[in-house]
Amino acid sequence: MNDFSDINHTRRDLLIAGALSATAAAVPSMADAQPARAASPAPIHAGVSLKVNGKAEHLDLDTRTTLLDALREHLHLTGTKKGCDHGQCGACTVIVDGRRLNSCLTLAVMHDGAQVTTIEGLGGKDKPHPMQAAFIKHDGYQCGYCTPGQICSAVAVLDEIKQGIPSHASADLNAKPLLNADELRERMSGNLCRCGAYSNIIDAITEVAGRTA
Repeated sequence: MNDFSDINHTRRDLLIAGALSATAAAVPSMADAQPARAASPAPIHAGVSLKVNGKAEHLDLDTRTTLLDALREHLHLTGTKKGCDHGQCGACTVIVDGRRLNSCLTLAVMHDGAQVTTIEGLGGKDKPHPMQAAFIKHDGYQCGYCTPGQICSAVAVLDEIKQGIPSHASADLNAKPLLNADELRERMSGNLCRCGAYSNIIDAITEVAGRTA
């Protein structure tokens, strides 16, 4: 009978040697190691003046601070929510100089001198904004996390339609946009509601607009 013990032994040695070679290739030697990186430079700060909900605010901010973080962390206006932090959900929507935007995607220093309206500036429990009251009436929310952004966006949407600004749903770009369900859904498409209250949100906006979708 043939003796295969030497062959098996050689095979084991080959596998071990291969594993050791792969490990050595993956781990650089100390001689090839990269030098330690220099410490990051100190953050640059700048003064930013904003008029938030009618009140003048003066902040000294790291220039990398988003408008969202300036509102939440520095001015403690926590009604504006941080959702995805990538501009995809609309939870952080506020109104800046009359136009809605995702506050997580813009730096605070870019809006020096701007007028900012957050959900706190639209109304409160003692005197709610008509859009806030309509959301309550039509159950336009469930968990409520996206609601501040939804309401700020809805208020701006009606102003856009009033100004004649078209959307992707507008059939005629030269005509005044129609205030119907298709237009409202398209314009509100950047505000996500994980609870699925979309139809109630449209009902609330339609009531405030004084029209029937």
